[in-house]
Amino acid sequence: MSSTCDGESQLEDRFHRTCLVILRRAIIIGNGFAGAENQCIGLVRALGFSNKYTLYRVNRPRGGINEKLHWLPVSVHKQLQGAVQWISGKRFRAKKLVPLPAEGKDVFEADARHIAKVAQDTFDRDGPILVVASGRDTIAVASSIKKLVPENVFLVQIQHPRSRLHKFDLVVLTVGALHQADSAALRNATTAWYDEMALLPKPLLVVSIGGPTRRYGADLAMQLTTSLKSVLSTCGSLRISFSRRTPKIVTDILMTELSNHPKVYIWNGEDPNPHMGHLAWADAFVITADSVSMLSEACSTGVEGQLDHSPISENWHYSPLCDTEKAAGEVIKALAERGWRLLPQ
Repeated sequence: MSSTCDGESQLEDRFHRTCLVILRRAIIIGNGFAGAENQCIGLVRALGFSNKYTLYRVNRPRGGINEKLHWLPVSVHKQLQGAVQWISGKRFRAKKLVPLPAEGKDVFEADARHIAKVAQDTFDRDGPILVVASGRDTIAVASSIKKLVPENVFLVQIQHPRSRLHKFDLVVLTVGALHQADSAALRNATTAWYDEMALLPKPLLVVSIGGPTRRYGADLAMQLTTSLKSVLSTCGSLRISFSRRTPKIVTDILMTELSNHPKVYIWNGEDPNPHMGHLAWADAFVITADSVSMLSEACSTGVEGQLDHSPISENWHYSPLCDTEKAAGEVIKALAERGWRLLPQ
């Protein structure tokens, strides 16, 4: 009887210890592409870790034989690089990488063993780590972290990894792309861009142009220009912004055809980037189909799209996408099933 009670007491103690496991920090494994990394940041923000995450990036080796073998998985490149470092007697250090434009955080090179060691060495003091990754190049690193320290991390992979799913704690599949344009961000943008956009003649049509794709050339630019001219009479203002990847031939044609029109403003690419202000203040959008991220952000606002020659109107509505919030809810649910909970800071 005593041994049974002791056993029950041990199980109860173990249960309580498990329930007290709290997640206070997060790591993002990125691949250097804004579209993939923004999904991770959007999910982390939705979970309350806006200021409590570290960004690691899978840095595909360059130069020498790696240039000829660029079609190989990045994990093979890493193995080659590791072999060279081992032969030369160099040990891995989490070095800083060059951040993407407008990035405010330090970015470190991703190495599974290094991150696993950090998770293990700091577990008693800081608790487990939420690891969020997206993109093909991140799969090997993220799953290796989980394999090395399964009790110290909770791994979320965004988009189907095309790998055995048991390597991950949660795989997030959504209709659109996750992003950072949540309600709080849009409220802040509404205030931040009030002076510039509040008094613009309405309705405000926002045009966001990405690229490049094989179709991004003079023909597409002229087609887009013709469509925009056809709706100018029905809108109060038209604002155009380009991606840093938009081909020059496209930007040149739109600048030539539209920049002198009194209703049109074209962002010149210099800071501050008006993208969030556009999302907050637009009455209608035109967005090129190459960017799932930009389309998803616009669809989350509830604002209509404008894709043909018809006048801008407000005669149709839709339920805004809320994939980021839904994904965050699934993470919280999966953590609870493991006996963990979040304590964002």
